[in-house]
Amino acid sequence: MKGFLLGICLLWAMLQRSHMQIASRATVLNCCEGDILLLLDSSGSVLNYEFFRLLVFTAELLRPFSLGRGHVRVGLLQVGTNPNLEFDLDVHNNQESLQRALQSVSQLQGDTNTEAALRVAQRLLTETYENGPKILLWLTDGVQPGDVDKPMSELKAQGVSVLAVSTVHGNYQVLQRAVTPPRQSHLYAVDIDNIEIITEDLREAIIKIIRAERLRVVDLTSHTAVLQWRPVLSADSGYYELLYNSMRKMDTENRRVLPGDSSLVEITNLLPDTTYTAALRPESNQNLFSTLSVHFTTLPDVLSPAVVSVSDSGPRQIRVSWGPLQPARVQRYTVEYGAIPSGDVHTVTLRSQQNSTVLTGLEPGTQYLVTVSALHVNGRESAMTVRACTQEAFLPALADLHLTLVERQGIQVAWQAHQEGLKGYWLSWETENSRSIKPSMSSVFLPATSRSTRLTQLAPSSRVCVSPVYSSGRGDGLCCTAERHTGWLS
Repeated sequence: MKGFLLGICLLWAMLQRSHMQIASRATVLNCCEGDILLLLDSSGSVLNYEFFRLLVFTAELLRPFSLGRGHVRVGLLQVGTNPNLEFDLDVHNNQESLQRALQSVSQLQGDTNTEAALRVAQRLLTETYENGPKILLWLTDGVQPGDVDKPMSELKAQGVSVLAVSTVHGNYQVLQRAVTPPRQSHLYAVDIDNIEIITEDLREAIIKIIRAERLRVVDLTSHTAVLQWRPVLSADSGYYELLYNSMRKMDTENRRVLPGDSSLVEITNLLPDTTYTAALRPESNQNLFSTLSVHFTTLPDVLSPAVVSVSDSGPRQIRVSWGPLQPARVQRYTVEYGAIPSGDVHTVTLRSQQNSTVLTGLEPGTQYLVTVSALHVNGRESAMTVRACTQEAFLPALADLHLTLVERQGIQVAWQAHQEGLKGYWLSWETENSRSIKPSMSSVFLPATSRSTRLTQLAPSSRVCVSPVYSSGRGDGLCCTAERHTGWLS
């Protein structure tokens, strides 16, 4: 037994040395963010030699990744008669700690109770507060794993990506149903002595799932770009070096140094419609981080005013608005307006911070030509012209209703009116009723040409009302009270 364990240790050391040079050149540091839960078959059906080869393979597979929150979290769950959580996702924050833990894992033996282990895996992967991508990497000999179809389907339905490595002893159809597509990159059946040949392909498949977009453009204009990244440093652990330049051959490279606790930067004074490349290099004495890069193309140049609109139109005023507002690039705005075709031209000069004004003193029902001009700080001028119409000045149908005493019991009713669209007028008033204390209501229809009429036998303090009549019905009218003891009635 001692000789066998010594052989295993020598095998581990030999495999570690054989990959040391490759691992030192790994370039996937800081590439990814997500959770990887290793589901390792540790039952008695797995040969002791195979078990340790799977551990060595796993250690090498994960070696290049940055570990911890904000990077890759790794947990190990062993499958046996009862599941054993060797270490949770939040335990290891660096490679040295993870590698030591993998070297110290002991095989459980016992039955292959994969179903029970998957219930634990579901809790670990779906109840965590982390919202990043999640991977279940199943390492197995495939021998009698049990009925895993339902728990695997539940995991996948909850967004977990399932990848599998089998040492080709078991049921390949079960593995095919378990993994998430595409099978050609998520399922590997390989002889245990040649398992290292799949390391790069499987690692690349994992990276595609959990690759973090570390440096991205979150806001872009014709002259500025805002870059954002997931922080990997702190104020005390280092700084960032930002390098950027356009893709034009003659342009020089720009350099900025940013504090270690920053995660956002705005690049200004860029050229419009130009492609730039930016590189962000985390500098730290504690860890080695990959340089992050991004390419972007600024928007075409837009000179204000690019849009002019008219609103709040009335009979004698309109509001004119324009954009985009560019106070840093514009000295002043000028609004010129005049009635079409030959009205006087009026001019309003406005500050660069203003993008709206109300034009007043206009003629009702008139079309105006409005031009908004901008004088830019570089001396360029840009302008845009629109047509705008004021509303018609709709006068009230009735105005100035007067009641005048003309006889002892007679009242002259007169009013001002605008005849357009009117069919006539409806007059109503209260008359004295000898048979009743309560006055009676009387009414009469008058033609549209009427402007006055005489009423008699009005009741004391009678209400006299005149309403316009349209083809669609009666409109709102005017009323006055007839006080017969005054020369003028109101």
